[in-house]
Amino acid sequence: MNKQELVDKVSKKVGLTKKDTQSVVDTLIESIMDTLKKGNSVTLVGFGSFKVVKRAARKGRNPQSGKSIDIPARKTPKFTPGKLFKEKVK
Repeated sequence: MNKQELVDKVSKKVGLTKKDTQSVVDTLIESIMDTLKKGNSVTLVGFGSFKVVKRAARKGRNPQSGKSIDIPARKTPKFTPGKLFKEKVK
């Protein structure tokens, strides 16, 4: 399912126009990203949680040349599914 298919499905389920639903979905995604950018986490009970994790610097290997390279430390988003989410997917 892509973003437009999600908007269509939610629009039909809640009775909003596709334009209004698109705005809600965009705002939700933007709000999650803004919160993570500030270093905070987002928890949606039953669905899961989004947080930023720090990845340590490490050594890597260039697959084309085989040379060793340094990969710098960085922050990356992480999603952990909630209990209800896991049960629904089983």
